[in-house]
Amino acid sequence: MFLKIETLQPTFSYKIRGALNAVLTLVEQRGADVPPLVTASAGNHGRALAYAARAAGLPLTVYVPVDAPRIKVDAIRQAGAEVRACRDYDEAEWLAKRHVADGSALFVSPYSYPDVIAGAGTIGPEILEEQPGIDTIVVPVGGGGLVSGIAIAVNALAPLSTVIGVEVEASSPFTRSLAAGRIVTIDVGPTLADGLSGNLDPDTVTFDIVRRLVGGIALVSEGELGDTIGGLVREERLITEGAGAAAAAAILSGAVETRSRRTAVILSGGNIDLDKLKKLI
Repeated sequence: MFLKIETLQPTFSYKIRGALNAVLTLVEQRGADVPPLVTASAGNHGRALAYAARAAGLPLTVYVPVDAPRIKVDAIRQAGAEVRACRDYDEAEWLAKRHVADGSALFVSPYSYPDVIAGAGTIGPEILEEQPGIDTIVVPVGGGGLVSGIAIAVNALAPLSTVIGVEVEASSPFTRSLAAGRIVTIDVGPTLADGLSGNLDPDTVTFDIVRRLVGGIALVSEGELGDTIGGLVREERLITEGAGAAAAAAILSGAVETRSRRTAVILSGGNIDLDKLKKLI
């Protein structure tokens, strides 16, 4: 079992990969003509995009759920972005897309944006370079950008390796949509994994990628998430948020079969409010 520790990235999640790739590509292609940026985020993508936008001198507006973790929202503001609070993630995404409807700004989706997907996908080649014989890569799934990017890379470089996604029971749009053969709307429940919560954009490119290239989607419960967050602190001295611990929770619960398989487990983020972390420990 190998842990891919994205919690130690700048902004403390893998999201910095896609955000920087998107912003650097825009600057390279458009120079001084890059419009103001807009996004919707449960927190980590907004924080990463704020980091990248500040480095490039670009204005950014981030629509977030009103209950987004304080540690994420405060960091977005500290990086100079404007924050607009919304009822939930679904409303945040809808308002962000409406914001750019007149063409005065550019919406950078946290998961359905090619350069964001490509940036996130760089995790795949890194795993394969360090562990060429890896059998399974287990990836947390929200909107599907991370698992799509990794699956594209792994399918090209090591087609015998399998990529498995992990959703939370409280928000499992891919599980439900794959069963239906199309994107469906789900009822989203409360979850520790705020970064994985919400419905899919009906226009997302990630659904077809996941359907073609991902070997399956496992589900984990809130209890399993909480136990895993606390266990990672006690046993590995690693801080993870709910979304960041989802892949490890799937291993510990047996939702993903790992017997006799070399398995990489992605810890995708560590931005958790300290009061919540104390209770889970």
